[in-house]
Amino acid sequence: MTGFAPALPWRWVMVAVSGVFLALSFPPFGASLLAPVAVALFVLATYRVGIGWGLALGFAQGMLTFTIMIRWISLIGWDAWIALSAFCAGWIAIVGAGQALVTRLRWWPLWIACLWVAQEALRDRIPFGGFPWGRLAFAQTATSLTPWAAVAGAPAVTFVTALAGAVLAFVVIVLIRREREWRRWAAAGLGGLLVIGLSGALIPRAVSAEGIPRTSVVALIQGGVPSTGLGEGDQRRAVLDRHVAATIQLAEQVAAGRTPQPEAVIWPENSVDIDPYTDPSAAQAITTAAKAIGVPILVGAVIDAPGDPSKVANVGIVWSPATGPGDYYVKRQPVPFGEFVPFRSLLTSIIGRFDRVPRDFIAGSSAGVLSVGPMVIGDVICFEIAYDGAVRDAVVGGGRAIVVQTNNATFSGLGQPEQQIAMSRLRAVEHGRTVVVAATSGISAVIDPTGAVVAELPDGAVGTITQEIELRDSLTLADRLGPWPEWLAALLAVVAVAWAAIRRTPRAARSPTTSS
Repeated sequence: MTGFAPALPWRWVMVAVSGVFLALSFPPFGASLLAPVAVALFVLATYRVGIGWGLALGFAQGMLTFTIMIRWISLIGWDAWIALSAFCAGWIAIVGAGQALVTRLRWWPLWIACLWVAQEALRDRIPFGGFPWGRLAFAQTATSLTPWAAVAGAPAVTFVTALAGAVLAFVVIVLIRREREWRRWAAAGLGGLLVIGLSGALIPRAVSAEGIPRTSVVALIQGGVPSTGLGEGDQRRAVLDRHVAATIQLAEQVAAGRTPQPEAVIWPENSVDIDPYTDPSAAQAITTAAKAIGVPILVGAVIDAPGDPSKVANVGIVWSPATGPGDYYVKRQPVPFGEFVPFRSLLTSIIGRFDRVPRDFIAGSSAGVLSVGPMVIGDVICFEIAYDGAVRDAVVGGGRAIVVQTNNATFSGLGQPEQQIAMSRLRAVEHGRTVVVAATSGISAVIDPTGAVVAELPDGAVGTITQEIELRDSLTLADRLGPWPEWLAALLAVVAVAWAAIRRTPRAARSPTTSS
């Protein structure tokens, strides 16, 4: 590597710092500006090394990033924590190998940005529906890069974040090598960084309500749980009773004139883990709460799967005070190993912990578009907020606001609720929609279409939020384009890697943008 050959130990140091920086860029730390710096360090560590070294360095970077960022998985078991971190690190290893190759091409910062998008596109889907946590976009939910979400979704935010990091690495390399016209190249790189950093300011955000009705008053119920951690699901009746009691208390506050009358009430995921279709007492408890408040409640429930009682379904049910249960949405992205167990017969005989998932959850087939009171909402359940398709389909299908029903009690206090709120903020900008998050134990929040949090109940609190929210009909460019920009970037990454692999022959470097 002519002109840029730090000793091998320094590569590992850069990778280590990169992994720590990238982890710290996500909530609960939220040092967003560290994300492009982390990418830059990773690029420098893998710059024009062999493919094998790129894989090794990438895997190390990924292990550090994910073991820190998803440390909340350790509550389930250290083996699950390490296994999931290693799975994610395997994808980062592929990025490392790709960076080792494409840094030999002209305009390599662009191909590196495409590589990050391609990695996320695959990791978000493979296998068993993928694991989208830790996307670069989810570290940029309140920065100057966030508005790019409205243009081409979360992949666009990942692209510009990775591009900023790659350009920063380009500038460092130019300054180290000081080849012909290095001042011009350095100035061009710094100018490019400035343009990338400020470009989001030119992208308009949704700022006003529209359509009929333009607004609606919504109440979120955060009833709390008797205990957090793995045991929180063992006290199902107590959780239901808490949400009923909180709703009745809200009704008393409305009657006393201390709180506005809501037009719809949102209960979180797992607020009703006793099937209300088969348990009359659970159904009666929900109806009592609905009649007290006098408006429909969107109930988060676990029910026997329609047509297959050997399985269950995670659903949001519209519960009328007059007629009881109505339309419902079935979660489309059940969590592998948490809500269903692949290769169940084999794995349950080896890992006893899977006994906590006695029946697999089915996957729904329709977008979560529901009418709750006077408004049409796009419902997504818990981890689905991380999946582009689940959210986009609910908006394109007619959702005028996005509702996230979630149960984070298992991971309370470990950073996972903060990470989910950050994703919700990005989705608000991406789709130009108000996002309301109802959680059993926190964090519940109302997020306006610009991504600003306008009301919040912290992790561990018990209470309600009653808020007038804006409703919108128009679609963003990201909604209209769908996944096409992501797949285009992924295709460019594949072409760039293939071209670099084909032409891997040593040549004298003519400038920092030429191959060597």
